[in-house]
Amino acid sequence: MFAHLSALLGGLVTGWVGGWGWFIGPLIIWLVKKDTMPFVNDQAKEALNFNITIAIIFLILTILGVVTLGVGFFIALPLMFIIGIAALVFIIMGAIKANEGKAYRYPFALRFIK
Repeated sequence: MFAHLSALLGGLVTGWVGGWGWFIGPLIIWLVKKDTMPFVNDQAKEALNFNITIAIIFLILTILGVVTLGVGFFIALPLMFIIGIAALVFIIMGAIKANEGKAYRYPFALRFIK
């Protein structure tokens, strides 16, 4: 549960620099507990992969806005808002499922860490 929720905390703490802290919490939990707790290992990897995916999407949308000299932000900002709300919902759902002891799989996430 903490692996999922730590993403929200990281996003809030580093929000002033674009929210890049989203994947720091799940990364720390995964590195500390991966060898001792199999369920935590699985869920921390899932949270980490999802939050890295979200960070990449936000980076691409930001680059789109910058490269188009700001015009792309008319598309990027609404997409960032929608994706951010969806990520918030999915993270909360993941935390609830993990708290129940059930493995949660995010509906879209690139599997960087297997």
